[in-house]
Amino acid sequence: MLHKNLTINEKGVLCIAEQDTVELVQKYGTPLMVMDEARIRRNFSVYKNAMEKYFGQGSYPLFASKAFSCKYIYRIAKEENVGIDLVSSGELYTALSAGFDVSNAFLHGNNKTDADIEYAIESGVGHFVADNLTEIDMIDEVAKKHGKVQPIILRLSPGIDPHTHAAITTGQVDSKFGIAIETGQADDAVEYTLNKKNLRLDGFHCHIGSQIFDIKPFCDAGKLMIEYVTHVKQKFGYVTEILNLGGGFGVRYIQSQPELNYEDFIRLIASYINEEVKRSGIKKPRIIMEPGRSIVADSALTLYTVGGTKEIPGFKNYVSIDGGMPDNPRYALYQADYTVCLASRMNDKADFTCTVAGRCCESGDLIQEDVTIPKPYRGDILAVLVTGAYNYSMASNYNRIPRPAVVAIKDGKVFEVIRRETFADLIKNDL
Repeated sequence: MLHKNLTINEKGVLCIAEQDTVELVQKYGTPLMVMDEARIRRNFSVYKNAMEKYFGQGSYPLFASKAFSCKYIYRIAKEENVGIDLVSSGELYTALSAGFDVSNAFLHGNNKTDADIEYAIESGVGHFVADNLTEIDMIDEVAKKHGKVQPIILRLSPGIDPHTHAAITTGQVDSKFGIAIETGQADDAVEYTLNKKNLRLDGFHCHIGSQIFDIKPFCDAGKLMIEYVTHVKQKFGYVTEILNLGGGFGVRYIQSQPELNYEDFIRLIASYINEEVKRSGIKKPRIIMEPGRSIVADSALTLYTVGGTKEIPGFKNYVSIDGGMPDNPRYALYQADYTVCLASRMNDKADFTCTVAGRCCESGDLIQEDVTIPKPYRGDILAVLVTGAYNYSMASNYNRIPRPAVVAIKDGKVFEVIRRETFADLIKNDL
């Protein structure tokens, strides 16, 4: 199977964390997102242990909340003693509601509103990740009003292109994110921030993109950032305390993709950084990383009920399901790869090539094209694997379709973590 927490039982039914997916559907309905909590905690543990081992004490991961934001995941992050990366006041509110100590949170965003900044400072957010000079001014102004000195780090653009999909590449010079090193604007931002009385510059951040399977772009980015840390020490006498390298490690969605060893990736990046630190003679900053996808993606799958098939001889076949782009827009956005299984008949011969289509009134509402599975019939259960990241968090109510329920499995027990939306939920804000 694609990942070790997936098996097939004696009835020929797909199981996740030893739970029969057909039985889960019978109890909770479809569409249904199912999460394996042990897998989430395992992934957190890999990052925590490897970062401390190879980067040194004080280095740790932040969970990138945008991958999957709900009270449940923040409670796990709290119990696992990791930090969090937030990108909105909504994520901040959710984390606070779950009892997370946001002094161990970093607030991102290329356009933090005045209200965002006010709320974050009032709430005691540990660090802002500042994206531009205008934002730096506003954080300083609000911090002064509250009588605080607010810690920040600057998001920089290192000019690294990891050659992934354009929609998830963020480290190039002309990105909407960050302040470019290459143009000299990063130096201007450092000097500008150091002169602010109500800000404390703690370091720098970079993020080159997502779903990257090649170690070289990460090593190049780490080396470049240490070179920049050395440069600002020489130019401004400033000693960097924190270097946040972002996230972006790839996750195996289909058989042809490799399953990365994240500990090995961290070890190799650390060797580059440690060598560059040794060569430059500077104090090594605390290293932080922001895994999101690689924490939650492979912990989950989504289950759907098949409505029927449509065969167009000489052209293509369609399988229609009771979900689609409202609960998983990633294929519509950038043709994301997924593995599709007929969960209720895993041992049947796979000889039907088809496109899996959602239920929306939209030609682009597809989950995957040219997949080969046993021919489905109305009422069969279809599974889309590795849906824990950027699925529920990007879900919408397009066509007034309620968002699905999310259940989790822990120690053999299944429980709801997000209830299924109702029609009443759809109109609760209508006037």
